[in-house]
Amino acid sequence: MEASGAAAVARRSLWGLRGRHRTLPQGQRQDTSKGQDKKNTAALTESEEKQQSFNNPTVLQNEVHCSITVEAKGVDIINIKEIDDIGYTQQESMVLNTVPADQDVKKPNGLYLQDGKRRVDYVLVYQFKKANRKGLSSRQQSTATSSQQDQTEPPLQPSEFPDDDRRMRREEFEVNLLESGLELESDEENDLSCESSPVMKRVNSSESMQQDLNGDPQLTKAYGFGFVKIHAPWHVLCREAEFLKIKMPTKKVYEVKQKTGILLKLSNVVHKMTSPLRPKVDEQSDAAFKHLSYPFSREKKHLFDLSDKDNFFSSTTRSTIVYEILKRTTCTKAKYSMGITSLIASGVYTAAYPLHDGHYVGDSAEQNDRKLLYKEWASYGIFYKFQPLDLIRKYFGEKIAFYFAWLGVYTQLLIPASTVGVIVFLYGCATVDDNIPSMEMCDESANITMCPLCDKTCNYWKLSSTCATARASHLFDNPATVFYSIFMALWAAMFMEHWKRCQMRLISKWDLSGFEEDEERLKDHPRPEYEARVLSKVLKQELQKKEEKSSEPVEEQPNKWKNRVWSAMAGVKLTEKEKLTWRDRTPAYITNFVAVLFMIGLTFAIVFGVIMYRISIAAAMAVSPDPYARSNVRAIVTATAVIINLVVILILDEVYGSIARWLTVIEIPKTDKSFEEKLIFKAFLLKFVNAYTSIFYVAFFKGRFAGRPGKYTYIFRHMRMEECAPGGCLMELCIQLSIIMLGKQLIQNNLFEIGIPKLKKLIRYIKAKREAKLETENNCKAPQQYEIDYNLEPFAGLTPEYMEMIIQFGFVTLFVASFPLAPLFALLNNVIEIRLDAKKFTTELRRPNATKAKDIGIWYNILRGIGKLAVIINAFVISFTSGFIPRLVFMYLYSPDGTLHGFTNNTLSYFNVSHFEPGSEPLDPMAIGYKVEICRYKDYREPPWSSQPYDLSKEFWSVLAARLAFIIIFQNLVMFMSDFVDWMIPDIPKEISDHMSKEKSLLVDLFLKEEQTKLHIVEALSSQEKERKEEDIDEILKENDAEPVENCTGDTDASQSKLNNAGPEVI
Repeated sequence: MEASGAAAVARRSLWGLRGRHRTLPQGQRQDTSKGQDKKNTAALTESEEKQQSFNNPTVLQNEVHCSITVEAKGVDIINIKEIDDIGYTQQESMVLNTVPADQDVKKPNGLYLQDGKRRVDYVLVYQFKKANRKGLSSRQQSTATSSQQDQTEPPLQPSEFPDDDRRMRREEFEVNLLESGLELESDEENDLSCESSPVMKRVNSSESMQQDLNGDPQLTKAYGFGFVKIHAPWHVLCREAEFLKIKMPTKKVYEVKQKTGILLKLSNVVHKMTSPLRPKVDEQSDAAFKHLSYPFSREKKHLFDLSDKDNFFSSTTRSTIVYEILKRTTCTKAKYSMGITSLIASGVYTAAYPLHDGHYVGDSAEQNDRKLLYKEWASYGIFYKFQPLDLIRKYFGEKIAFYFAWLGVYTQLLIPASTVGVIVFLYGCATVDDNIPSMEMCDESANITMCPLCDKTCNYWKLSSTCATARASHLFDNPATVFYSIFMALWAAMFMEHWKRCQMRLISKWDLSGFEEDEERLKDHPRPEYEARVLSKVLKQELQKKEEKSSEPVEEQPNKWKNRVWSAMAGVKLTEKEKLTWRDRTPAYITNFVAVLFMIGLTFAIVFGVIMYRISIAAAMAVSPDPYARSNVRAIVTATAVIINLVVILILDEVYGSIARWLTVIEIPKTDKSFEEKLIFKAFLLKFVNAYTSIFYVAFFKGRFAGRPGKYTYIFRHMRMEECAPGGCLMELCIQLSIIMLGKQLIQNNLFEIGIPKLKKLIRYIKAKREAKLETENNCKAPQQYEIDYNLEPFAGLTPEYMEMIIQFGFVTLFVASFPLAPLFALLNNVIEIRLDAKKFTTELRRPNATKAKDIGIWYNILRGIGKLAVIINAFVISFTSGFIPRLVFMYLYSPDGTLHGFTNNTLSYFNVSHFEPGSEPLDPMAIGYKVEICRYKDYREPPWSSQPYDLSKEFWSVLAARLAFIIIFQNLVMFMSDFVDWMIPDIPKEISDHMSKEKSLLVDLFLKEEQTKLHIVEALSSQEKERKEEDIDEILKENDAEPVENCTGDTDASQSKLNNAGPEVI
């Protein structure tokens, strides 16, 4: 126990020495007993060091070392005093062999460790204090002044020296990683300040220290960046793969069922026709044979092909294994930190990421998956090709591959939707000249005088002045629109069913069947933030109990941190039993509820402000001396208001995304899955309200509560509510929808995704270039891959990518009755979006952690909800916003000849201008050239000469009844058809279900044969052993018969001994 304790203390002290390059593989630890001679240890030859490492598994040494004396080398000696509050005790000065600058081993672009053989599976980045005074690092300064410090100096405190606190936490964490079997190599020489590259080499520590002690000033930076490169050896990969139940291909190969007959011929024809659309990568779909997959097990290694151990586990699998180890490795010093996520959040590390495979451009770059993805996927010139989903899954993992697969299916199915939408639009263009209502509105001979649009300043106007708006409205408001709404509702149902079938094909193809149990088991692991909160709750309860037991004040113990660590370890066990109750979460729930309501209210307030803008600008332009402005009031006001809405939506989208994440963080969900779902729900709710509030207002509220001439509805007593145009609000809704949709796609989805990463990269480059002036130019070196990847933008998750597509799906389906061209613009955007996202993932972002998934998660439920909501909204749009139902009612109930002749006159009511309220009549009643006595307004009301003037007429109630009846019929009919499509199309294709059943039966047969083989072997061995024992007995008996009689009695004991050794007695 004493030896192990001394070794552990030595490991901590030695790991605190961050040399220029250090390789710390598992099983190589340095014996640091007090009686050991450090100078002799430092001067060991290479063969002696290797022999010592082989004989003593606790030896810790550098694989890259130099066999020269300590005096001849500039080595760093650390003498750390005891820190009572942290629990560190003062250890003897440790010596670490470092590599001089001229003996640096050449690294293969940072993808491997110093030996050039072991692959870098993961990288941790931290910031260290590089210069405290005169260019000395914190380690050098403590070394230089350690001999001059007074022994009575008070101990250091982590609160006063946060750098030391973080360093000690890193040491413990990395020692724990070593104990878990990982191999580490640190490079603390590099920081981001090279003009030719974003990384500069630090000045040699020994030279810098010597110059500083001689009094020469050093001009160096205060902070640098260190990189810890992690390699997972074979035994660790096997252990973790078995623990995570990672499926790997076995040696067993079976034939995939192929199509026959006419299906085979059709498949061959389709394959030949689509061959130019396929990327030039190896795909699994054309393989006639497939390897049977099974969760990796060390006991069943014989099932797997282990001839190439270096490539048996892919790079994504290796990084996933390392990341799982990083997440569960704990660190309890200075603060309770559980896993790498907590350490990054507390600033102990600045980043953690797997490496990209190498460079993606240039002829000199080696062929790798990243370069292949850039060539066959991330190029805009191949926008017409399919996506290499297998290669995406291999490089980025299943979760990202499912996103791009879903985006590809969605984009492909937009082709028929956009085609039908274009046909509907062309039908409107072809029939615009034959549309009777628009022809009546354009007829100047009708001489229909309309009532003023505002009080006092607005004058009477002619209905024929809205001829252009009426004709344009027919392009989107025609009988084909109803058919298109029904078609899009069925299209949404077909899209969901088609995606489920494609998803099942991918699950079968990528061996994800049976993944649900493993996924739930892994995702149910509590988040570090949740564990820390529960732990603090437990410690607080224990402290309260101690205070209640003792009335005296609790005195601080000299080694209080040790007691707190033991309490923390006990608290970690208690987190399995202790949970956060509703009392603990009540403040967060109240904050979430109030914040969400406030954000929704803010959105409504902004929309209301835009309404005020429209009313005031319309009144101001009515008295404008410019005749063009007066004649185009509606168009100018609508366009400017929509642009203001667009700008506000873009700004609030970013704000709401940050607020949704903050609200989810303070809620402290238990698991990562719960955190993601709650974040998605809040972000979608806020962004949905933000994007569609103004559209809902125009579609369902504008003009509904404006009142009538002589009895208008006012806001703030003098601002009259705005009205729809005589042709209805559908044209204005189309303008609103098109501008917001196209603006979000062009500005937010494309320019932001391209511009913001480029801008951040430029800022980092400029900052690095400025800091490079503090370093000498001769210290620059070629950047390593882990340094290049650190300068890339961190991966922020798929939520923004899904969110923009879901909002677009809402534009395509919710209000498609008002804008049939929405699927076409969505298709054009998505063709660019796929390549834009591909380029961003390949070149602009750090490589994400490969995450397994079996579907697109909660987004599928959101899509289904939007599809159901689209049926209801389109029914209301057709009924109340468009003129389809009023035209239908007029044609069948009030038209004398069964046509639409006279429809416009039927929709306009009469008003006697003498009934205007005092002060609301126009200032210039002769503006149109004659005095007006009767003006018209759009409504179904009784004329002023009837017995009940200005009351709602029977036409109004007939139209209202028809509208409600249409909503009920349309909704139930479309819902029934959607459910029928859902029932007709099975979720799992028959060939996939047969394929899964075949795999299960093959696995059962494989293990039955294996058990039978084992049984035969055991029986054969037992029979051989039995025969051998019988032969031995026969030989012994023959030898006894051949010996003389006088020796029988003397050799009885020897014969009996041989019989006993031969085995059990055979009866």
